[in-house]
Amino acid sequence: MNSLEQAEDLKAFELLIVVSVCTATGAWNWLIDPETQKVSFFTSLWNHPFFTISCITLIGLFFAGIHKRVVAPSIIAARCRTVLAEYNMSCDDTGKLILKPRPHVQ
Repeated sequence: MNSLEQAEDLKAFELLIVVSVCTATGAWNWLIDPETQKVSFFTSLWNHPFFTISCITLIGLFFAGIHKRVVAPSIIAARCRTVLAEYNMSCDDTGKLILKPRPHVQ
């Protein structure tokens, strides 16, 4: 996985997190609204556009395949490799630390 793919995966992960939080926040507001119980389902969705748009966006992202791009362990491992490279170390996809030989300074 090259750095461009890693950056794209990280952007996809961040987008999914933002849309998920927006959907959860909108759902909370939708559920605690006393009007939601009194009106029809579609009217309640119409009264809560933030939740409706967030939910549609989240569903759209899954249909677009964001769940295939977002692999949190590989993103975390890639970030760890970047930091560990400065100390002549690395890690595998499971997080196991790999010590590299020190470069000989002459």
